[in-house]
Amino acid sequence: MEQIGRPIQRTKLFLFCILFLLSILSILVGVKDIDFLRLTLDDVHIILISRLPRLISIIVVGSSIGITGLIMQTITKNKFVSPTTAGTTDWARLGILIAMLFFSGSSSFVKMLVAFICCLIGSFLFIKLLAKIKVKNEVMIPLIGLMLGNVVYAIATYFAYRYDLVQNMSSWLQGSFALILKGRYELLYIGIPFLILGYLYADQFTIAGMGKDFSQNLGVRHDRIVNLGLAVVAMITSVVTVTVGALPFLDLIVPNIISMVKGDNLKNSLLDTALLGANFVLLCDIVGRLVIYPYEIPIGMMISVIGSAIFLWMTKLFLMGKIGTSIRLYWSA
Repeated sequence: MEQIGRPIQRTKLFLFCILFLLSILSILVGVKDIDFLRLTLDDVHIILISRLPRLISIIVVGSSIGITGLIMQTITKNKFVSPTTAGTTDWARLGILIAMLFFSGSSSFVKMLVAFICCLIGSFLFIKLLAKIKVKNEVMIPLIGLMLGNVVYAIATYFAYRYDLVQNMSSWLQGSFALILKGRYELLYIGIPFLILGYLYADQFTIAGMGKDFSQNLGVRHDRIVNLGLAVVAMITSVVTVTVGALPFLDLIVPNIISMVKGDNLKNSLLDTALLGANFVLLCDIVGRLVIYPYEIPIGMMISVIGSAIFLWMTKLFLMGKIGTSIRLYWSA
């Protein structure tokens, strides 16, 4: 037990240390220089109004999105499935458009509720389609989700052009933390209870991913647990999309990296996935603020560039059948 616990503690400690260092760097980076040794009232005001809310939102978003991908992959037992590849993000886009059309001038909370309903419908539809398909390989399932998402995206784009809402919808979905200030990020707190719910039902999600018959033999209500997992994913996706925008690849690569190191036990991987997701988004945000300083590259673009490269590397490992063997050996040493 001591040998098993040592690599687990080492991974968490390493991620916590990186998160602490990146958090300090994130507060320091900005147009206005801040010296912790000589803080003025203006510096404290900037930290409390802008930098600290931005840091909190980055940590919450990175943790939440990483966990949604982990839950989706556990439920479907497919490493290429995530809210992005399952079309959940595209359903959130459609929900935001519907809110703009029928609830114009409404608050972000109303847009989030409409997006949540659309995400939930889209997730249920995706699972129902998977149940009807006989051939289920690792590539076919995410392709179905991508095709479904593209259809929903095409419908949303058509109505956005029809009612001259393309720019408004694009501004909602461009992933960026530039406008995160005190009073404009608190909606993200709604996703925290759902993260706790995901942790409490982590073992049952793992059992549900092994199939309906296996779940019933262990006394787990398969359909009920799957629906709960989809509700958690839909709520977190809708909250993040409305508040920050779309962050591609994040929900796909972060859970896979953790599974390379720690295996497929959901409950043991949740905290590590949350920490790695927060670290990854925080790193991309800092790089985006430094590349063309004092200007800023949107976080969505940074994650797309860095995430696509990591995803291609992981795809190569999957095809070669060498998924993290050397990494596991290192962390268990």
